[in-house]
Amino acid sequence: QPQQQDSAPAAALTYGPPLPAGAVLERPGEQRAEPGESYSAAGSLRPDAATAKERVPEILERGRLVVGVDQSLYRISYRDPSTGDLRGFEVDLAREIARDIFGDPARVEFRFMESADSLDSLNNGAVDAVIRTMSITEERQQTVAFSTPYLTTDKRLLATTGSGVESLDDLGGRTVCVADGSTGLRETRAQAPDSSILKTRSWSDCLVALQQHQAESILADDALLSGIAAQDQFTRIVGPSLSEEHYGVAMARPEEGGNPGLVRQVNSTLERIRSDGTWWRMYDAWFGPYLRSAGPPPLQYREEEANE
Repeated sequence: QPQQQDSAPAAALTYGPPLPAGAVLERPGEQRAEPGESYSAAGSLRPDAATAKERVPEILERGRLVVGVDQSLYRISYRDPSTGDLRGFEVDLAREIARDIFGDPARVEFRFMESADSLDSLNNGAVDAVIRTMSITEERQQTVAFSTPYLTTDKRLLATTGSGVESLDDLGGRTVCVADGSTGLRETRAQAPDSSILKTRSWSDCLVALQQHQAESILADDALLSGIAAQDQFTRIVGPSLSEEHYGVAMARPEEGGNPGLVRQVNSTLERIRSDGTWWRMYDAWFGPYLRSAGPPPLQYREEEANE
């Protein structure tokens, strides 16, 4: 059970079940609201004419692609309790990348990690790539190399039925749950300044908090919210889009020892699944009942010198 934080209203911790492990309640205005980061892609490396053997020989020699993922994001990346298998949109994406490298989508080793561990895991070579709902931002582009975007999402609210929360206007004096370190935290501070913020270790903890009446809403990307809504029939996504996010596959930066061939290889797969219909099949299978999409995000490549 977490210790009571000075910033947490006593009633929130004294009565009812304890907060999810590691969760912290932030009072309105306790942290300065920073402006949200607008999407400004530096552009990724365009696929070239090389083969997988030429681009990623060390991965081929190893015999498997090592990918960091979450294991608790329903419909995105989660362990099926009935079979023990990993499933979800991002799991399928990792398998498609492996298919193009090895000719076998099963040649993936998944490693589970928290968001805070992603950078270290890439820089120390523990994983080849991280596919973990990582939004492409200017700040993150300084520390990792991103693929071209593979999914566009909208930042929205999820609330319990009958809570009275229909939009940001209804959040004053209420508690909003977000995963600590997510782009949703900055968004909530800026757009809901009169709300308390429950910061949790994971999005699944936010669902628990909602069910335990420790928060009235969750602010997150709609792809994440669709999985939460699918697990609880008494929740629903409400209100308009607050902002747009673009997810990318994260890899070590070539400028810091990463392999540019891997970036091109991943982008080659992203181009293939756009053109052969695989992207739409994946989207419809995992998000179709809950979300609408305009299709795959536009390709984002940077200009390269001829000798780069």
